[in-house]
Amino acid sequence: METDQEPYVRLATLRQLHQVMADMNTARSLADTLQTVADGVVNGLGYELACVNLVRPDGDLVVAAFAGNSAAEALITGRVGSRDSWERRLAMGEAWGDLVFIPHTEGWVLDDDDVPQWYTDGPAPRFEDEWHPSDRLFAPMFTPSVPGGSCGELIGVLSVDRPRNGRRPGAWGKEALQMYAFQAAIAISNARLRANMQRALVRLEREQQALRASEESFRQAFEYAPSGMAIAEMGGDQHGRILRTNDALCRLLGRPASAMRRYSFSDLVHPEDIGTLLRTSAEGGRTELRLARRDGSYLWVSLRNSVVADATDGPRFLLTHVEDIEERKRRELQLAHRASHDSLTGLPNSAELRARLSSRLCERPQTTAPGPVESVDAAYGHGQLDPYGTHDQYTTAPAPVTDGGFQPYDVNGHAFDFRGGPEVYGAYDHHVHTVAPEGDQDDGTKGLAVLFCDLDGFKSINDRFGHNAGDAVLIEVARRLGGAVRDGDTVARLGGDEFVVLADGLGRADAQDLAVRLRNEIIQPIRVDGRAMRVGASFGIGWAHCGMTADEVLKSADERMYIEKRSRPKQHRRAG
Repeated sequence: METDQEPYVRLATLRQLHQVMADMNTARSLADTLQTVADGVVNGLGYELACVNLVRPDGDLVVAAFAGNSAAEALITGRVGSRDSWERRLAMGEAWGDLVFIPHTEGWVLDDDDVPQWYTDGPAPRFEDEWHPSDRLFAPMFTPSVPGGSCGELIGVLSVDRPRNGRRPGAWGKEALQMYAFQAAIAISNARLRANMQRALVRLEREQQALRASEESFRQAFEYAPSGMAIAEMGGDQHGRILRTNDALCRLLGRPASAMRRYSFSDLVHPEDIGTLLRTSAEGGRTELRLARRDGSYLWVSLRNSVVADATDGPRFLLTHVEDIEERKRRELQLAHRASHDSLTGLPNSAELRARLSSRLCERPQTTAPGPVESVDAAYGHGQLDPYGTHDQYTTAPAPVTDGGFQPYDVNGHAFDFRGGPEVYGAYDHHVHTVAPEGDQDDGTKGLAVLFCDLDGFKSINDRFGHNAGDAVLIEVARRLGGAVRDGDTVARLGGDEFVVLADGLGRADAQDLAVRLRNEIIQPIRVDGRAMRVGASFGIGWAHCGMTADEVLKSADERMYIEKRSRPKQHRRAG
């Protein structure tokens, strides 16, 4: 009778297994999958108790699901057994294919290990295959193995107890439990994968939300920054090309954003500042330079670059912060101008005169004929020679930078005709020495003439008409001197009624003619408050040459002035 019913029992079990496996693969979470696996043993395989022990990341196994007895479930669910104890269990007993059976006659040695378990004692078996309450049956679960490879990794152990028919499973029961453990391992692996994917998706969404928030914060900070901001390309053929600008920078330069994208910063920077810009762009950091506005004027700005880099791709672009410093720069230039110029006449003062004179002189006197001046000017980028053979001291061409990093600009940002001072020329063999005509006759030598001028009769004007009138006379004399010299010459006020003119490229006769021309300009009547006033002028001509100091040159010209003044009759020392 039992033999006749066996096929029907197996068919019913297969139907139950099919439903259980379908439930395992449709569970919504890993916890649901584990519980479905435990329930399936009870509902589909005919055991009263089932426990799913899941491998944790640290290797130990935790009771993750229990079915068949609520008291036992409450007692051992969540408890952990060590990996060593589990490996000991799986290595002993009888191997039923992939299953491990430990009979009650051997399992007593496991009663005191740390693996959570639920068992009861009972009488000895009455027949050979009767199930004893202390019998243990384990079905290890492995991850699916790679085709042609070894067995997968252990992910858990399915333990079962108390078959409902009271017998140890036969061949078909063993095969069914083994197959069920294999499918359970697949379901658990898939559930874990889904859980990991869900966590990754949640983490990715959070990161994307944070990135969007960060990008929005950057956009708002960029767009609404009170100072200019720009993003420019970094590296490649388009290095420095402007990709994006904010409204503040567009207003600062008077250019629309669409037009700004056609430029790079090298297109907008002042020609004298291009080297500074390139060094700053390559190294990052901060610098001050001039940028062109739409109307053609230049604006002083503080430019700070930050290299925005990617951890894998390296530098990506430059974030440039542009701040208007025109007002500060104007004040600095004004202060520099005041420090180097006379407050009354606006002419270079004594300190500035000595600095310009010293810049032309080195410590060694000329011993050989000077080389072509034009070649030195070409090397340094100075302006062209004027008809007198002098240099334009205020040329806008870039001036050389000395080893000390000093670039000789005047207070207006123009480059001086600088060939170095005494501390520099020991290292420069191409320095053209400043020479002076020799003797009283004009020998054709062109040199740097220093005309020392002292006004005659100026004290009487101060005494008779007051210092305001005297100041007005000094201002007019300064204007006349400045208008009578060449663009490259220097007119300076030493103090009081003393003036000095530096005129390069003159011969002895040229210097004397210049002194006569300047005297004729000064002696013309000067009208102050409706009165016509006249002063005279005495000139002493000195010559600067290498080997002299600035003070020695000025003293020489001063002495010649006094000689010239004393040589003239007293009544001729002033014009009236």
